[in-house]
Amino acid sequence: MNPSELSEQEIFRRKSMEQLREMGIEPYPAAAYVTNAWSKEIKESFKDDAPRRPISVAGRIMSRRIMGKASFMELQDSQGRIQIYISRDDLCPGEDKELYNTVFKKLLDIGDYVGIEGYVFRTQMGEISVHAASLTVLAKSLRPLPIVKMKDGTVYDGFNDPEQRYRQRYVDLLVNDGIKDIFIKRTRIFNSMRSYFNERGYLEVDTPVLQNIPGGAAARPFVTHHNALDIDFYLRIANELYLKRLIVGGFEGVYEFSRNFRNEGMDRTHNPEFTVMEIYVAYKDYHWMMDFTEQMLEKIALDVHGDTKVPYAGKEIDFKAPYKRISMTDAIKENTGVDITGMNEGQLRETCRKLGVEQDATMGKGKLIDAIFGDKCEGAYIQPTFITDYPVEMSPLTKKHRNNPELTERFELMICGKEVANAYSELNDPVDQRIRFEDQLRLSEKGDDEAMFIDQDFLRALEYGMPPTSGMGIGMDRLTMFLTGQESIQEVLFFPQMRPEKIVNASK
Repeated sequence: MNPSELSEQEIFRRKSMEQLREMGIEPYPAAAYVTNAWSKEIKESFKDDAPRRPISVAGRIMSRRIMGKASFMELQDSQGRIQIYISRDDLCPGEDKELYNTVFKKLLDIGDYVGIEGYVFRTQMGEISVHAASLTVLAKSLRPLPIVKMKDGTVYDGFNDPEQRYRQRYVDLLVNDGIKDIFIKRTRIFNSMRSYFNERGYLEVDTPVLQNIPGGAAARPFVTHHNALDIDFYLRIANELYLKRLIVGGFEGVYEFSRNFRNEGMDRTHNPEFTVMEIYVAYKDYHWMMDFTEQMLEKIALDVHGDTKVPYAGKEIDFKAPYKRISMTDAIKENTGVDITGMNEGQLRETCRKLGVEQDATMGKGKLIDAIFGDKCEGAYIQPTFITDYPVEMSPLTKKHRNNPELTERFELMICGKEVANAYSELNDPVDQRIRFEDQLRLSEKGDDEAMFIDQDFLRALEYGMPPTSGMGIGMDRLTMFLTGQESIQEVLFFPQMRPEKIVNASK
């Protein structure tokens, strides 16, 4: 790196790194550093009348107060922060005071990693701290951290620009309180859901990300080329058809947390790469799946928050079962006063025109109904609500309703006006499934670039026989938003997609 491209701080830190080496101190040692305590645990377990406890901690220096022969620093580890008290004579009990006078006072910086051995005590100011007996340099930070300051309740020099935060999530996690907690809760949500399935004997599986037919959803796929086979593949838009193949193969319940990819728009609730959980259980229907889903979400809320009520965007979402259930046609009637039952495509277009709902020539009955619901109804359902019984044109993989052949046995779970889950009584009639796929092909020829492909192998699998099955997919990123109080999907993704960064030089 050209030194002229470095800031004054970066030059200073590199010089400090070299000085450490000249003193025989490796700034990036290879040996493991053994710890036996962490900041949060130290504070929670400390007792004033207990015997002195020797501990070994490691972390990043986040602040320092140097006061002659004694100093304080704040160490940040994976659990939080703890104060370290450093006495020159305790750290350097012999005549040589260089470790304190030169290394600690001059060559270490905020952001550096160090290991501390010592014991826990309470200062005269009442703060539980670690009295250092030894200090080990573990890693030198060559870039200064943004130092977030707080005064009279106001944040100064905050690292709060969204683009910076998402590009440099590692800095965001370091300096902004609460960010790490979002992702810890995200993992707890996944673990809670996984345990709910495992306790019922369902099997976690993996299915292909590269697919020669992008099936299982109505979405625009990403395309890539496989050099060895010399054919194009698609990044999966859904894993549904593969999981149902496993039900055909004899598994009674399977699920997968899958990364899916849809080459579509980006906004506060959509990212082109996202995580979905899909589960399929034999011998069940969508009524069973609604019960199963609301009980699962109640459990997750309790596991993550200890309560079913979760604050979100100035509202309070209550995940306690049972949830409201209303058919799509009744929801449209409830919110617009229009009964679309039995309407043909022309009548639906006229209804869209009267309601001010945008439409175009590529849209068939299903897309028109979906547009009406999306524009006029979705936002009305804040508390968890099952929207049920979708028109057959909207649901090419769903079994026809047992009481009305124009509808299907499908539900979507709406929370705060957004779809979180989508579930069916799965279509297992191979003849009907072929007809539905052919209907989708006609929509594709009409210009609908989200219409489904015909998957001949999946049809072949159905012809071997699939038992009655219910399946469900949950958007894990959206669910995490609601359970962590975040209004943007980028806040619950470690590294959301962004345009390439324009870097003038490597130091910026």
